[in-house]
Amino acid sequence: MPRVRKAVKSRQRRNKILKMAKGYRGGRGKLLRTASETVARALVFSYRDRRTRKRDFRSLWIQRINAAARQHGLSYSKFMHGLEQAHVDLDRKVLAGLAVADPQAFARLIEVAKEAA
Repeated sequence: MPRVRKAVKSRQRRNKILKMAKGYRGGRGKLLRTASETVARALVFSYRDRRTRKRDFRSLWIQRINAAARQHGLSYSKFMHGLEQAHVDLDRKVLAGLAVADPQAFARLIEVAKEAA
């Protein structure tokens, strides 16, 4: 059976972790054990926070829509219900963008929602 020399593969494994730990302070970016612990923790955070970001943005959009709707005397839930009754299919991201960037278009949507409800 031929002799297996693992230098190349083990170096590749080490360099992969150290490359991911680049920019970390002190031993966290230089020493393999601490770097691998820190990288593992960072990967957990990045996986978790990709999902949290979606929740945070949806919450922000709802707050913006609610604030803009209340300026026209309508609550968020009544506004969304009115849009649903009027068969207006705009998602919250677009509605929040309209509320911030184009208040006149948002005011027209408010009127549509009021008529439908």
